[in-house]
Amino acid sequence: MDDIRPFEPGDYDGFKEWIFNLKQFGDVKLRLTVMEQMLARLGNPEKRLRVVHVGGTNGKGSTVAMVASVLQAAGYRVGMFTKPHLSNFTERISVDGAQISERHVIELVDRMLPAIDEVSAAYQHPTFFEITAALMFLYFAEQSVDYAVVEVGMGGRLDATNVVDPLVSVITNVSLEHTTVLGDTVEKIAAEKAGIIKPGGILVTASTDERVLGVFRKTCDERNSRLIIVGDSVTFDNLEGGIGGQTFDVATGFGRSFKQLRIPLLGAHQVTNAATAVAAVEALALRGADIPERAVRDGLANVRWPGRMEIMQTRPYIVIDGAKDPEAARVLAKEMPEVFKYGRLVLVVSISRDKGISDMMQHLLPIADKVVATRHNVKGRAIEPEELAAFARNAGKDAVVVYDPKDAVRQAMELAGADGLVLVTGSLFVVGEARELWHPVVDFRWGREFNEN
Repeated sequence: MDDIRPFEPGDYDGFKEWIFNLKQFGDVKLRLTVMEQMLARLGNPEKRLRVVHVGGTNGKGSTVAMVASVLQAAGYRVGMFTKPHLSNFTERISVDGAQISERHVIELVDRMLPAIDEVSAAYQHPTFFEITAALMFLYFAEQSVDYAVVEVGMGGRLDATNVVDPLVSVITNVSLEHTTVLGDTVEKIAAEKAGIIKPGGILVTASTDERVLGVFRKTCDERNSRLIIVGDSVTFDNLEGGIGGQTFDVATGFGRSFKQLRIPLLGAHQVTNAATAVAAVEALALRGADIPERAVRDGLANVRWPGRMEIMQTRPYIVIDGAKDPEAARVLAKEMPEVFKYGRLVLVVSISRDKGISDMMQHLLPIADKVVATRHNVKGRAIEPEELAAFARNAGKDAVVVYDPKDAVRQAMELAGADGLVLVTGSLFVVGEARELWHPVVDFRWGREFNEN
């Protein structure tokens, strides 16, 4: 990067070009030195934040959204950081539900450029995600948030967000993912994710895998940290639900119990995520947070987390879900017929080529009557739809190829008929594109191509 400012304030196109040039330095690298050095030159904004740090294989974003919603309902000013985004880069960073403005992004990155240049010269160039995470910490500190609820990018131990000393750490669950980077067994992946457990901290997890829990117990013992297990010391039951939402009870075992909590999110897995969020905010109460029962109820009842078993319309049902790996696909396939009643299910699917494509299709195809294979438009990431259609035909399913995701949804609606259901899944990228049929995004400049995985 040279000494000439690469973009001017308000130069949205120049900023976009600069961001794209970051791709040469990689999207995600597991390391901490570059992040630590960059933040030090920015005055260590992360040290001014009270953080809930949320990792895990699946359910991270939903859990972040629920914790943030409860804290906001309690009257706190709350920063929320998630990834990836559905439509626009600014979705990732919000305060009290309001996304960071594009103007703020450019202004903050412009101020960060000297630090980025210095770190590049002395160490290595920061990646896209490292710059995004540093921008988030700086923004939350300057916005004087009371709490920051921060989603881990990848893994945990060497993730760019793991520069914080959180009040509470959360690891939703662990299954095989990013095996070439994080390890080829759940124990190795659990050890990487356990890196967000800090000395004297609190860990909340909903994992039920004894191999994973063994790693967490050992780490917590070594670091004198408290372990709270959802399903053990925290229990939930009396689940009732339909397409309008779900109700359930939670007993925390170390604090309050809650009867008939409600979430608008669908699927039994979201109840597990909600119980995890309740355990996290109760753990925050142990750290001094004042979170009335009404805030827990209202925060959960009003949470929004688009693109996760979200109903876009009825007759036919259009349901979008960002299941992006085999475990998420397995859960989705199991829960669809439990939540919905329909005649014919038409699957609209696009999957990024670095995912477990064969395993995902093996989970999804049994519930599909017909398949519309498509291709999301995040450059270079999607597997060709002809390959997905071949998977389907080899499994005895009728399949067609429609390259544009929005056209794919339109054709699937015709195939489903009024009493059918169209399920759009395989990637948050294709879900984001489909969702814009019902929720057009106007004047956004930094779209899905800004995603790193």
